[in-house]
Parts: sequence; C-alpha cells; structure tokens
Amino acid sequence: MTSLLIRLFIREKEDVSSVKGRSRYGLLGSLTGIACNLLLFLAKLLAGLVSGSVSIMADAFNNLSDLGSSLVTLIGFKMSSKPADREHPFGHGRIEYITGFIVAIAIIYVGIELARSSVEKIFHPEPVSFHPLTAAVLAASILVKLWMFFFNRKLGRIINSATLRASAMDSFSDMASTSAVLLAFLLSNFLPVNLDPYMGLLVALFILYSGV
Repeated sequence: MTSLLIRLFIREKEDVSSVKGRSRYGLLGSLTGIACNLLLFLAKLLAGLVSGSVSIMADAFNNLSDLGSSLVTLIGFKMSSKPADREHPFGHGRIEYITGFIVAIAIIYVGIELARSSVEKIFHPEPVSFHPLTAAVLAASILVKLWMFFFNRKLGRIINSATLRASAMDSFSDMASTSAVLLAFLLSNFLPVNLDPYMGLLVALFILYSGV
C-alpha cells in the first residue's frame, strides 16, 4: 500500500534531497494522516458513545489531536518548501523541526488530559456496556495505526525527516494505547473490577513518555 501511494502521489522521479522532492513526500504523509485520523476519530467517537467507555472516548480525541498534528505537519512542509529570501538566506527548512516539536507538545497535552479524565473515573466509576461493534472498531484501528507507523517511518527514512519520524512514533503509541483499551474493554466484561479508567491512566503515561 505504501509503495502504491508513493507511485500515485510522487508523479515524477524527484530528488528526495531537493526541496520539492521533500515537500511532495511530506504532503503525502500529512494528507494520509489527516484522512486516516478523521475516519478513526469518527468511528471511535461512535463506539465510545455506544459503550460509555471513557478510555475509548479519550482514544477518539487522541486521534482528533493526531489530525491536528497532521495539519500542522502539512503547513510545516508547505512553508519549508518556500525558496530562500532576504530574511531567510538559507531557506525555510528548519520550520520542519519546529513542526516536529509542535507534534510532540500535542502528544504530551493529550496524555495530560487523558490522565486527568482517567483519575476522575477511578474515583467516580461508570458502567461500560459491551458491544461487538466497539471491539471491531478498536481492532480495525490497531491495524490502521500499525500500517501508519510503518508508512510514516518509511517516508521519514526516504527524506530523512524528523517530523515524519515523530509522526511514526505517534502512530506506534496510538497502536499500543488502543490495544490496551481493547484489552481492558474485553476483560471488564469478565472481571468484577472496571479496568477502563485504570487502563486509561496507563495509556496516558505511555503517551506522555512517547511525547517526551
């Protein structure tokens, strides 16, 4: 799939070391991230509303923040592709590092908010209802995020992009967090303890580590 998207989007043999070549690969990664995260956000939002799970709802808004990060990355690659001018005689390439930093800040913010909401649910637990559709949505999300990890990592290696490598690690953390949410969601139906808020807190700590 990754090779197919590269062939479709990179319409000509461009030097990846050139500004234009890097910009094309960066735009491909950003647009793919926007599309995938929008679909995952809507699907998880529906699943969270159906099940009443705080960890699934938090996971949905985590994907929404990823969509915002992809937009920031898109803007960063567009700006970094601008030619040198009087104020920036060496070009605008370092904007890419700034956008990578913004992505990391967004990840940390999501981790803090997820930790806060999870602690609240630990002290004020609410029942979570099991639904097969919810489990299917989470399982599909894990597969999508796993693909996005390899996709962004490959693009990042091709153009040696810190921003795309950061996006790859973000996708990996999302995959791990959704896996934990799915496990807690399944086990909560067989155990007397509601694992949903505890797993949400664990996911939050993992997201914070990834962001740092």
